Amino acid sequence: MAARIEDYALIGDCETAALISRDGSLDWLCWPRFDSAACFAALLGGPEQGRWKIAPAGEVTSIRRAYRDDTLILETRVDTACGSVLLTDFMPPRDRNSDIVRRVTGLHGQVPMQMELAIRLDYGRTVPWVTRLEDGSLRAIAGPHMLVLQTNAPLRGEALATVSDFVIEAGETVDFILTYGPSHLPTPASADPEATLADTEAFWQDWAARCSVRGRWQKAARRSLITLKALTYEPTGGIVAAATTSLPEQIGGPRNWDYRFCWLRDATFTLQALMGAGYYDEARAWRDWLVRAVAGSPSQMQIMYGIAGERDLAERILDWLPGYEASSPVRIGNAAADQLQLDVYGEVADALHLARKGALAPSEAAWQLETTLTNHLEEVWSQPDEGLWEVREQRRCFTHSKVMAWVAFDRAVKAVEDYGLSGPIERWRRLRDHVHSEICARAFNPELNSFVQAYGGTELDASLLLMPLVGFLPADDPRMVGTVDAIQRRLSVDGLLLRYDSHTSADGLPPGEGVFLACSFWLADNLVLQKRYAEAEALFERLLTLRNDVGLLAEEYDPRARRMLGNYPQAFSHVALVNTALNLTRAEPDKPAFQRGEDETPGC
Repeated sequence: MAARIEDYALIGDCETAALISRDGSLDWLCWPRFDSAACFAALLGGPEQGRWKIAPAGEVTSIRRAYRDDTLILETRVDTACGSVLLTDFMPPRDRNSDIVRRVTGLHGQVPMQMELAIRLDYGRTVPWVTRLEDGSLRAIAGPHMLVLQTNAPLRGEALATVSDFVIEAGETVDFILTYGPSHLPTPASADPEATLADTEAFWQDWAARCSVRGRWQKAARRSLITLKALTYEPTGGIVAAATTSLPEQIGGPRNWDYRFCWLRDATFTLQALMGAGYYDEARAWRDWLVRAVAGSPSQMQIMYGIAGERDLAERILDWLPGYEASSPVRIGNAAADQLQLDVYGEVADALHLARKGALAPSEAAWQLETTLTNHLEEVWSQPDEGLWEVREQRRCFTHSKVMAWVAFDRAVKAVEDYGLSGPIERWRRLRDHVHSEICARAFNPELNSFVQAYGGTELDASLLLMPLVGFLPADDPRMVGTVDAIQRRLSVDGLLLRYDSHTSADGLPPGEGVFLACSFWLADNLVLQKRYAEAEALFERLLTLRNDVGLLAEEYDPRARRMLGNYPQAFSHVALVNTALNLTRAEPDKPAFQRGEDETPGC
């Protein structure tokens, strides 16, 4: 049986990442980068699809694990009847090659250990050619890929895998280092595990020390920020939505998507979290990635891109993989990249506006891009679209999409008013006011005393909680108070929020997914804005308890089964956690740190 999603911990080198379960099995890794062919895909198909496990040979009595303070170095203590060992897993900051270091240290007694390494490339489909080199290391090659295993433990081949049996005594250390390199280049030099451990610890602790978050939730926010840093592709500044593909939002169902790409929708939230915590270098890199990725004809702007700005994200199904807990199909690529989602125009404009407010160095290219996108949005904003939930059926006039169109025009106006940039301000101002009036007239349902998911509808949607956060209406406007109340009554499951009414199928797939964690953080932000501080803190504390033992969150959570769902770890969930922590610790809690409008918000 597959480990639960929350049983996994993350390690990474800011170019790729791996997931390691509580029992010492590394079951997911994409090398040489996040979205490349997986070397280990046991997470989606079982051990025969490739894994790397190190564990005691006998019965385990207890397992305790944690990250070394303010790092992404995972330490797992395993106790047995024979003694105890410490397994230390990490990926050093990437140099020429990428390494995974797995160190076994004896704590007391004598513990028989087993190591099994089954390399399977191309998502479990390709068995590599393995040879032993003169220095005793093993080299595995398949096409353009090469992996080299270096260790002081005995190795042997068995059933198309490499295994090792050894005994670890107190004070002894056995290292396993797996290095990736292109197969046409010379074999990578052996890494020094002691030196790389020290370098890795210094890298993460130095980075974490720059965090400016203080107060009661400092530790939680810092752990989420480290997770976000781990999901960053350092060469370009892009940040993937998650490290995985096809972890299900509904066990056994078809809601299985590839999240190893960069969504424009995440741009503003991510900038808010990074700049709010003092990470301006990362914010600048993300802003610059954004400008490069969307450059070109505004009619061709996508809602997501690859980590280097790639546009061809064609979706295909890997039919040889059964999927996590038989949740099929397994997909790579994402067809939603070709959808019309009008809200991303507002997200791009808002991200660039936030960068200006945050005093990032001005970018003429960014303003030219924003002007071009705003002019194009004038022509298309009134169209129906697939919306932020990426429906795969009939387009609709989603309220959130229209609100974000308003955001795009509003931020363009403010760029001229507040920063002296050049643009047709009167035309944008008239259009902004028109969009605002239309939303208030067509998206509010007086009988429900609430805004609704789409024009003329009766269904609710948690994305409506973003309306005061982007400055569309004050949080204490009676219509927003009514909307928050309606969402709490109709979308709540055990105090946590679904994305939309559970009896509907807003995205064209069968209903039945878990609660969407970011939505519950948005609710907490609204409660802060409404000065309901005790309720906001209680909800935030509840959300913190959903993290696993090493502080990670997936996209969704099943309150009934009490387990995580969806791709993992999810950047959107961790960004929302950081932003809510910032809101709750502000000296002026009625003005959240990441409220995306200006000081005043318009009425209708």
